[in-house]
Amino acid sequence: MISKHISHKEGVYSITAIRRGIENTPNNEQLANMELIAKKVFEPLRKWVGGPVKINSFFRSVKLNKAIGGSGKSQHCHGQAIDIDDTFGVVANSDMYNYIKNNLDFDQLIWEFGDDENPNWVHVSYVSKEDNRKRCLRASKNKGKTVYSII
Repeated sequence: MISKHISHKEGVYSITAIRRGIENTPNNEQLANMELIAKKVFEPLRKWVGGPVKINSFFRSVKLNKAIGGSGKSQHCHGQAIDIDDTFGVVANSDMYNYIKNNLDFDQLIWEFGDDENPNWVHVSYVSKEDNRKRCLRASKNKGKTVYSII
């Protein structure tokens, strides 16, 4: 288990990795980072939500990240980022975004696409208490490219 509510299988699961036969196993440092973000962000958020929170993406190997078109600097590759979604309908993505922003320590918090009312999902990363930037961004598309703006 990575944490009380995240199994190792859930933390590394990727349908793309399975379909393409891509290895997606974190090393010890990456696993320690996954445990840290789970402890500092995911578990406190889940407690506040009071129910399950869907993990869309957690750890990604460099090869997997490239296969899905992820950023070359993705914190997912270090086990420092997690994408969450309100799939279970307990709390809206916008509410989770605002809870994290106002109550938890984080490095980056991204309102991923969606509209002004609700993102399609929320990306959050955690590096360390000393190095977290508390940077809040919004991802949108401009001429087919993802662009990030500070919010």
